Amino acid sequence: MNIEVFQHVPFEGPASLRDWAQLRGHELNHCNWYNGERPRALDQYDLLVILGGPMSIHDEREHTWLAEEKVLIRRAIDSGKPVLGICLGAQLIAAVLGAEVYRGPQREIGWFPLERCGQQALGDHFDGLMAFHWHADTFSLPDGSEWLARSQAYANQAFSWHERVVGLQFHMEFTADTARRLVSHCADELDGSRFVQSAEDMLAVPARFAKANMALYNFLDDWLGRLGLDDRVVQKRSIKQR
Repeated sequence: MNIEVFQHVPFEGPASLRDWAQLRGHELNHCNWYNGERPRALDQYDLLVILGGPMSIHDEREHTWLAEEKVLIRRAIDSGKPVLGICLGAQLIAAVLGAEVYRGPQREIGWFPLERCGQQALGDHFDGLMAFHWHADTFSLPDGSEWLARSQAYANQAFSWHERVVGLQFHMEFTADTARRLVSHCADELDGSRFVQSAEDMLAVPARFAKANMALYNFLDDWLGRLGLDDRVVQKRSIKQR
């Protein structure tokens, strides 16, 4: 399977998602928007993953590529491809599907548990999961989507849209190194408010990252398996297209 990754800053990459792709024999290609890169054509990849970043989806004046990225995300969704958005990526998906993305009442940074919502089976992966968060913006649920998870600080933590599009406000892909890089670049956001942990607390239990990474692996295998998107399906489709 070919995966296209939209990356927004150099210090927030796919992390353990890259490890999952390598273990499963998938090919992963980066589109680094911050470097002026542009993604491959739609017919060159099977799955789109949109990563996080410290900017807002509304910061098009400062990050001019955001406008084009939104158009291409919409095209990927309309093409029928599976699309996964993480943090900023989830907000971008919500926006292109017509939902509101706005500043939340407080920052949510650190390890906080999730609660399963709705009836869709994918929500089982998030029930009781201790997830890593780093955001201040949030979103309303797009029309036609299913609510999957919430936290104490934010109601809308995860949703799916027609099963093949998923938005996750939290991070399961982070490693301890990723978190340290975020602390280094965004330390000014650690304001000590109710749902903001200290850098020391966030990094105190390395095993939390490994557990969240395994939850990501299980989620991806389940989600893509339900969609019938595995190497056998991709190979068969590629042969038919030749």
